[in-house]
Amino acid sequence: MNNVAAAQQTLKFDVEAIRREFPVLARMVHGKPLAFLDNGASAQRPNSVIAAVDDYERHHHANIHRGVHALSQEATALYEGARDRIAGFIGARSRNEIIFVRGTTEAINLVAQSFGRPSLQANDEILITHLEHHANIVPWQILCEQTGARLVVAPMDSRGEVHADAVEALMGPRTKIFACAHVSNALGTVLPVRRLIAGAKARGIATLIDGAQAIPHMAVDVQDLDCDFYAFSGHKMFGPTGIGVLYGRESILERMPPWQGGGDMILTVSFTKTTYNGLPHKFEAGTPNISGVVGLGAAVDFFGTLDLDAAHAHEQELLDYATCMLGKIEGLRMIGTAAHKASLVSFVVAGVHPHDLGTILDQDGIAIRTGHHCAMPVMEFFKVPATARASFAFYNTFDEIDRLGASIERARRLFA
Repeated sequence: MNNVAAAQQTLKFDVEAIRREFPVLARMVHGKPLAFLDNGASAQRPNSVIAAVDDYERHHHANIHRGVHALSQEATALYEGARDRIAGFIGARSRNEIIFVRGTTEAINLVAQSFGRPSLQANDEILITHLEHHANIVPWQILCEQTGARLVVAPMDSRGEVHADAVEALMGPRTKIFACAHVSNALGTVLPVRRLIAGAKARGIATLIDGAQAIPHMAVDVQDLDCDFYAFSGHKMFGPTGIGVLYGRESILERMPPWQGGGDMILTVSFTKTTYNGLPHKFEAGTPNISGVVGLGAAVDFFGTLDLDAAHAHEQELLDYATCMLGKIEGLRMIGTAAHKASLVSFVVAGVHPHDLGTILDQDGIAIRTGHHCAMPVMEFFKVPATARASFAFYNTFDEIDRLGASIERARRLFA
């Protein structure tokens, strides 16, 4: 690591103190210290999240909302307390705007079926962009098949950027829903969502933002963004898997019918009529992932212990350092070179298949992601079958990036 980078790391962010909060980062892989650079797929958990889930499972587990006994009351308080903290974390107007789901994918499917399906007609349009994750493509395709609506795709350029003018030019009188990523999972591109939301709102178009890759790396205030829906997953932001959040504007959620039926989303049931529960429970049928919600609440609390400005600045420095270092490797081509990116790099190396590259890096203790990243249209655009993706969190170091570069060089020599 160069002296400038070392000085930046020392002065701005105590990364070693942060790393001590994540037990997995101390382990060895194939005899080498783990360098976990696959945070875009799923980030690691700090001690406080692990402890919160463990405490719930050991001392408080019971079903929620239905029991008068002590454990049920305790579990309900933990579950609903997490909802309150998450509402504050993203700036929701009301706790009723926080719907617990399995993750971003389920959140988008919920909106497509509960909001989109009753309101769209044949020849209406759903507008997305070319760089979306499959989770923000397939639910809309299903909706189009169900309603006769049409999917419209806004272009991206050779740098992997989506330009607001090009998107707004496709917002027409038939456009009913605009859905886009806040940050591309395959390229790291940060989209101009504030302007895109404003453009859609001015035309009466509903907006959904896939925030899975954004919320771990930048402050998100849904009131400031003024979107109708915002979706994210717990496991991207240092919480458990199998839990996520759909934020929805309360006035819209009130009008939407339930998506799933069953326990806890009802007030009364007879064989002739069911009366639905109010928000947010109307969209949370069945026994939920209680421990996941407890862990997600603890992840939000963990964010509250950090200097987030310093953490985000550290991630930007990691990105800049990695971009510069990788740019010097012979035969390496960066995929996605947008001016405004979050902390990940996608690339291919001439003569080395990404899966082979990932295997060699793993032998050196370095975890990256290889493949199409659930963004096959992006791969088709750049005419590659797959990429290697290194994605950074605030617990990563410049030394780990140096190791990444050295391991890529080793792979390149092996296949020369």
